[in-house]
Amino acid sequence: MKSQDETLEDWCRALLQALELEDVDVDINEVLGLAGVAAHSIVRPAAPLTTFIAGFAAGLASGSGQAPDDASMRAAMAVARKLAKDYGASEASGA
Repeated sequence: MKSQDETLEDWCRALLQALELEDVDVDINEVLGLAGVAAHSIVRPAAPLTTFIAGFAAGLASGSGQAPDDASMRAAMAVARKLAKDYGASEASGA
């Protein structure tokens, strides 16, 4: 029986292949970490929404030539992570 990590790696590889993105390197742990921050800082359904929007922004930045794929993804995820943490903190303080 495959572990959860193996299953996620297999799924990621299959999805990338189906979308003709075999050359894209996905850091699964980073994506899941961002999802965790969004889920705990905002509300649980913010996790997939946040990761989708960050990925979309990274794709636009990369596709327009603003930055290479890896830099685009790191930047978009960093913005999303900081915003989620700040949003969660301001909501907790009642601001």
